[in-house]
Amino acid sequence: MKKLRFTLFSAKDALLAFGPMSVLVLCLLAAVVYFVEPAPSKKIDFIGGQENSAYDHFARLYAKELAKNQIDVTVHHSQGSLQNMQEIRDADSVIDIGFVQSGSTNQEEAEARGLISLGSLFYEPIWIFYRSKKELDSIAQFKGQRVNLGPDGYGVHKLFSQIIAVNNLADSDFELSQLENPTGTAAFLDGKVDVLIMSAASDSLLVQMLLQTPGVRLFDFAQAEAYTRRLPFLSHVVLPRGIVDIGKDLPARDYHLLAPTATLVAHESLHPALVSLFLQAAKKIHGNANWFSDQAEFPSDRYSEIPVAPQAEKFYRNGPPFLQRYLSFWMANFLERMWVVLLTFGALALPLSKVISPLYRWRIRSRVYRWYGQLRAVEMALDQVDHAQRDEVLSVQLRRLDEIEEKVNQISIPLAFADELYGLRSHINFVRQRLRSSV
Repeated sequence: MKKLRFTLFSAKDALLAFGPMSVLVLCLLAAVVYFVEPAPSKKIDFIGGQENSAYDHFARLYAKELAKNQIDVTVHHSQGSLQNMQEIRDADSVIDIGFVQSGSTNQEEAEARGLISLGSLFYEPIWIFYRSKKELDSIAQFKGQRVNLGPDGYGVHKLFSQIIAVNNLADSDFELSQLENPTGTAAFLDGKVDVLIMSAASDSLLVQMLLQTPGVRLFDFAQAEAYTRRLPFLSHVVLPRGIVDIGKDLPARDYHLLAPTATLVAHESLHPALVSLFLQAAKKIHGNANWFSDQAEFPSDRYSEIPVAPQAEKFYRNGPPFLQRYLSFWMANFLERMWVVLLTFGALALPLSKVISPLYRWRIRSRVYRWYGQLRAVEMALDQVDHAQRDEVLSVQLRRLDEIEEKVNQISIPLAFADELYGLRSHINFVRQRLRSSV
């Protein structure tokens, strides 16, 4: 008689038990993964401004910060805010994100174009420099004078048109020129231009030079609050006394200025994870105090007529995503995207685990239980014949029992189910003894 064959585990039965369920789970997970948001792009096209301008400088700082997270930022040059806006909203443009001055568009147009704001970054005051023996206090007093606004792309022309419009004036009331700021400044100092207007951050070298130039006056917007009510995208900021040079007391008094803000604008297709990453960079770059803003005043979700991205609003309320505070950007993003998959897997695996184990046990035991039908058939075969045929039938059924026992001895079964197999063998012997005793 051959020895019984035992194994620690039946890989075949486990595969047959687990296989269909595993395929089902994998198919469902694949379906979930298909709808999970893709990973962020590792290449970003950022539009700044003219070469060596403030916008260009800041764009390169963003590129440096994002490079720490293996994101390659290509900085593009432009004529200024208006061109930046055109590039960002152009569906055929490669530009993903860039600087746009507040007032460049309106909420309805921004929503129609699918634009989102990541927030305001810094004030860009409107600096109006002029020469006069006496101080002027009204824009109307510049009527008929030669005014330089810089190139169209800077956005200053549009700002100036909006400011003079609330004064019931038009472009035709002035002699307007559009020289580049350095060229326009030289023309102003040479007396070829009467009024020089620019919109720039406080660290502009031209602005700082003009503030310290004898004979050059800075226009004080005494009605700044009224302007901000009429033009909500503008803010009322104060140039504090002595901020340029405390020792020389420059300026000698506070000046009230109007200031749009530089805003970080993107198309709504920008990956939400990149929104958070850009804002973390913005806090490092623009979070310090300067002439016009307090510490940590920027970036801000205020001052923008373009709808603030939902991910940006979440950042302003709660700070960086929880996982990004402790993990690398890419690991945190992977887990943030995959939590739906993990949750789905857990929801499927828990109930299936309760089904698979009984199914495995049933498959193992079925190797044993299926022989009981044949044992019962052997017993019934002898009971259903008359006395004259019993010897012949007994001989046949005993051989049949031997064949059953031989096949049972070939069964490979895990040790955990050995009692089932030994029970079957004892029942075979029981039937054999019963047949012999019935003669």
